[in-house]
Amino acid sequence: MAKIPSALHDAINSAYPDNVCLVGVLGEDGFTQISPRGSIVVYDDETLGFWDRGRGRTHDSVADGTKVTVYFRDLEMRELLPAGAIARFYGTASTHLDDDVREKVWEMMVQPERDKKGSAVLVKLERAEDLRREALDFG
Repeated sequence: MAKIPSALHDAINSAYPDNVCLVGVLGEDGFTQISPRGSIVVYDDETLGFWDRGRGRTHDSVADGTKVTVYFRDLEMRELLPAGAIARFYGTASTHLDDDVREKVWEMMVQPERDKKGSAVLVKLERAEDLRREALDFG
């Protein structure tokens, strides 16, 4: 399993609104659906979370076991991420409709993104890489 470097935790958790993460999933039609997500949070060292409001193509494509890509870019992080200030996270989704995980993700995300309608999605990471496809292995 991949880890999210602790040096990126705060930047990811506060990415909205200036550096909104993009979430990519493969749709049933074979095209990749890319959506901005202001609700991305570092759930733990190996897991990202986001809020799914229950509508749209990303919602239609995400279920337990779905492969998910999260794209993060923050120009302030160029020293840690010299290849374009970009990090990519690849993992597998699990959906949480009504449990403690759902509540924790809702509590963690930034206020403007809070909408009690919906569910939480966790993405357990398999890879965490920079733009050059090198593993993120710094603190």
